[in-house]
Amino acid sequence: MEFRPCIDIHNGKVKQIVGSTLTDADHRLVSNFVAEQDAPFYARLYASRGIKGGHVILLNKAGTEEYEETKIQALAALHAYPGGLQAGGGITPENAEAFLDAGASHVIVTSYVFREGKIDYERLSALLSAVGREKLVLDLSCRKKDDRYYIVTDRWQKFTDTALTNRTLEELSSFCDEFLVHAVDVEGKASGIDGDLVALLSRIAKKVPVTYAGGVHTFEDLTMLKKLGQGRVNVTIGSALDLFGGGMNFDRVLEFTSQS
Repeated sequence: MEFRPCIDIHNGKVKQIVGSTLTDADHRLVSNFVAEQDAPFYARLYASRGIKGGHVILLNKAGTEEYEETKIQALAALHAYPGGLQAGGGITPENAEAFLDAGASHVIVTSYVFREGKIDYERLSALLSAVGREKLVLDLSCRKKDDRYYIVTDRWQKFTDTALTNRTLEELSSFCDEFLVHAVDVEGKASGIDGDLVALLSRIAKKVPVTYAGGVHTFEDLTMLKKLGQGRVNVTIGSALDLFGGGMNFDRVLEFTSQS
C-alpha cells in the first residue's frame, strides 16, 4: 500500500469537500476545510517527502471563470513538483499536453471518456493518441445504486450506465496506467471506508495500480483497507488528515502506509 497525496482545488482555493454535495450550485457545497496555503505549498511539501503519484483535482466545471482561476493554482502546483503529481478535471486531448508540459506525470480523465452514460471508445482512443497509455489515469469514481457501483461523471453528479465490475476493470486496464477511484457516497464524510468496493478493487490491482479515496478517518480504517485490499490498493486521505484540519497525523500515515 502506498500513500498518494491530494490537492483538491475549488474556486482557486485548496479545499476538502463532501463529495456528494459537489454540484453546479455553489450554495449546496459543503466544505470540510479551506486552506490558507496555496496549492504550490502542498506540492512542495509532498516533494520534500518524496511522495509521488498524488493527484491535483480541478473541481470547477470546465469552461467557467472559476475553472480558469482553479487552473492557475493547479498549474502552479505542477510546476512546483515536476513529475510528482497527476492532474485531473476537465482534461481533453486538446488541453492534456498543457498539464503534462507543466509537470504532471499523468492526466486523469472521467467525463470526457464516459459520454451519454457509456464508454466512448472513440474519445478514449483520441486520448491515447494524445498522451499515450503510460500517462493516462482513468478516474472510475462511483456511487452505489441498486446494490451495484456505477461510474459517475461531471464532478460526480451524473450516473453512467457503466457498472464497476470485474469485467469493466479488466477491459479498461488495457487503456491506462492507473485507476483512481473515489467512493463518492462516503467521500468527505469521515464515516469509514467502503469495504466492498476496496475488495473489488484489490483484484484488478494485481495488474495496474489503483488508488482508493473515501471515508478514511482513523488508523483502524487504514488497517481494514490494507487487509481488504491485500496490500495492493493505494490510498489517498483528505479531510481526515491533519494537513486539512483532521485528526490523522501526516507523518504517522506515511509511516503506516510504508510498512509491508
